[in-house]
Amino acid sequence: MATRILIADDQENIRSGFRLILDSQPDMRVVGEAADGMSALEQARHLRPDVVLADIRMPRLDGLEVTRQLAGPEVTDPMKVVVVTTFDLDEYVHTALRHGACGFLLKRSGPTLLIEAIRAAMAGDTLISPSVTVRLLRHVTERRARPGRQPTEPLTERETEVARLVAQGKTNAEIGADLFISAGTTKTHIANIQRKLGVRNRVGIAAWAWESGEARP
Repeated sequence: MATRILIADDQENIRSGFRLILDSQPDMRVVGEAADGMSALEQARHLRPDVVLADIRMPRLDGLEVTRQLAGPEVTDPMKVVVVTTFDLDEYVHTALRHGACGFLLKRSGPTLLIEAIRAAMAGDTLISPSVTVRLLRHVTERRARPGRQPTEPLTERETEVARLVAQGKTNAEIGADLFISAGTTKTHIANIQRKLGVRNRVGIAAWAWESGEARP
């Protein structure tokens, strides 16, 4: 069954470009477009797409609030939201991460990364544009404004290693290859880390790693 996608962006040419790319994939189908945040919320709740592509800066309601209302910690039935931004580094991106986004892309990343981000979201992975990851890491390291949340029980050395690699935007397979463990073992470690940190997904793990200083540029 094709992955059903809702595109939310206030620029018609961006929406058209994304639709052209995604509809050309045999396993993807764009089911709706929204030109502002309120419309994105309404359509998402009505259409129940598999993935929502949300721009950050939109009229009526910005992409951060859209993400929070569709994927935030308080949502009982969260959707998969991939945030798309023009900005290499912006406080918006960090906030979106806290609101449950499962992917971060720069608009200039190109069609291949866009397609990969949606497939990663459907597989339970997170794809983050490399330059966004690096700049966020640098930003958090330089501006350690507040300490990261404390885990309910200490992470093991291996779990800490996994968390650092998650913060680099790596998939389970890539983490497994780096640490010489199977993707299944990686998945188990990630589940344990999420439980200890009290976060919903691997993006929450990345946020903790960045803020606690475990992840560094």
